[in-house]
Amino acid sequence: MGPRKTMDGPWRQAQTARADRSDEAEIAKARATSYIRTMYDFAPAAIADKPALHADLRAAAQAIVTGEPDPIANMANIAALIWQFLPDLNWAGFYRMVGDELVLGPFQGKPACIRIALGKGVCGTAAATRETQLVADVNAFPGHIACDAASASELVVPIVHDGRLIGVLDLDSPSAGRFDTVDAAALEALCTLLVPALAGPA
Repeated sequence: MGPRKTMDGPWRQAQTARADRSDEAEIAKARATSYIRTMYDFAPAAIADKPALHADLRAAAQAIVTGEPDPIANMANIAALIWQFLPDLNWAGFYRMVGDELVLGPFQGKPACIRIALGKGVCGTAAATRETQLVADVNAFPGHIACDAASASELVVPIVHDGRLIGVLDLDSPSAGRFDTVDAAALEALCTLLVPALAGPA
């Protein structure tokens, strides 16, 4: 009687191949999970140089909106980045142009005014004039809308795409004189860089 034939060889090879594929899948899954965890981990450098800080913010912002077509999602992430990168803020976010008024968009900070008419307050003035509003003392600004009584200074940048007003970027601080012309120019550059990602489909 000859030796008994078994399927141990092919069976074990198949099992080993399945195990290898399983290990490869687990490794790929671990790598993807690690990438997702670190992909949006933008930590501002501990630097005192304001232009360099804004440059880092622009780089992070461009990276986070790349490939994402939804403007609301992009606004949400940009508001979070600004909140993370820029010190001494008590509100940072967007108002979107909807119809003939500004409507609250994604933001960081306390609950805010939902609708603002053009020409009203700092945001409405920026939208109506399409000019950046740099306000050292909000209490001295005619018609200031006090959504948060803690706000002492404000910077609002209009966002315009192909001649169309998309909305405004609004930053508030509890410190008077918090914003200067360096901040204004840097945030204008940020909005110019990001405007296609914030505008969405025409």
